[in-house]
Amino acid sequence: MGMGSKMEGPSTPAIRRDPYEVLSVSRDSTDQEIKTAYRKLALKYHPDKNASNPEASELFKEVAYSYSILSDPEKRRQYDSAGFEALDADSMDMEIDLSNLGTVNTMFAALFSKLGVPIKTTISANVLEEALNGTVTVRPLPIGSSVSGKVEKQCAHFFGVTINEHQAESGIVVRVTSTAQSKFKLLYFEQDANGGYGLALQEDSEKTGKVTSAGMYFLHFQVYRMDSTVNALAMAKDPEGAFFKRLEGLQPCEVSELKPGTHIFAVYGDNFFKTASYTIEAVCAKSYEDTTQKLKDIEAQILRKRNELRQFEAEYRKALARYQEVTDRYTKEKQSVDELLKQRDGIHSSFSIVKSTNISGSGSNLSNGSSSKINGDESPGEDGGSDGKDKSGKKKWFNLNLRGSDKKLI
Repeated sequence: MGMGSKMEGPSTPAIRRDPYEVLSVSRDSTDQEIKTAYRKLALKYHPDKNASNPEASELFKEVAYSYSILSDPEKRRQYDSAGFEALDADSMDMEIDLSNLGTVNTMFAALFSKLGVPIKTTISANVLEEALNGTVTVRPLPIGSSVSGKVEKQCAHFFGVTINEHQAESGIVVRVTSTAQSKFKLLYFEQDANGGYGLALQEDSEKTGKVTSAGMYFLHFQVYRMDSTVNALAMAKDPEGAFFKRLEGLQPCEVSELKPGTHIFAVYGDNFFKTASYTIEAVCAKSYEDTTQKLKDIEAQILRKRNELRQFEAEYRKALARYQEVTDRYTKEKQSVDELLKQRDGIHSSFSIVKSTNISGSGSNLSNGSSSKINGDESPGEDGGSDGKDKSGKKKWFNLNLRGSDKKLI
């Protein structure tokens, strides 16, 4: 499966069928029913188990694409209301199977990820199958403790967190961090009737400061996770308006509380080439009551802010359109004023008997005031210039005065 085809969309099949039909579920199916159907079909058609069957690969694409629609509340609502036309066919919300990419395409995927492009990856079918068969090794993770380790790429370390009734009522938090900034997934499995473990939740690691981290919060109130691909898609489509989509990636976590008993979590190595270093810890929220309340308050504030941004975006778009309108008018009005003043200057310059094309020499620089002298008694004749006659007249007047003065003195 080439990297190029996968990068074009979320494994979009050539011919799209009704996602409910693909997953063999009804339109009123619950999220859990859809998830269960997807897990079974994904395992059945996963490329790892069907390397020699290209048709299975296409069916896997179809199953993954259908699940990407029905597992997202907003996409499911859009599809239910208007079908595929309501969905963005060029969505960047894709998942890549690293185990099936090959070295060259894996290098490209790693490069894109390094540049900040969020690339979702699928969980290896071998890991999911081993979990379903109940053949995985589960290490204990007591409440109030932490375990550090390194997990190979496309492999998982499983942990069992046992909680009592009091701890279940108080709430449980499981977090994974990596000071090496490794990529990983935090997985939560529910026990199936056959004794195996089925994937119920997954959180991809996100870079926060100098570490990467992921967490699951079972605190008896709705907690949200951030899907970074929504922000990346918004940035690609509309960089100026991407700010308004920053909170659209908030997705409600499907499980908000745990019952007493042992619960299975796993750290899945999601690096492209090397092992993932991690530290996993499980804590009871009883010791963090103030922090729990702060989280509850901030989640509520963020949801309100998301609604405010949706309203503000409409106002902003309207104001931006108006700004563009007045900016365009400003440019046109400026050009109009410049043209009018230019025409006015041209008209002013037309009030002259001297043609600018015939005037030469330094003596031709006549001002508007000099034109009044031209019409007076000292105006030049037709045969000569004014300068020559003025000089000769002054000379004769000087000589005559001298002679007259000499006669009177004698």
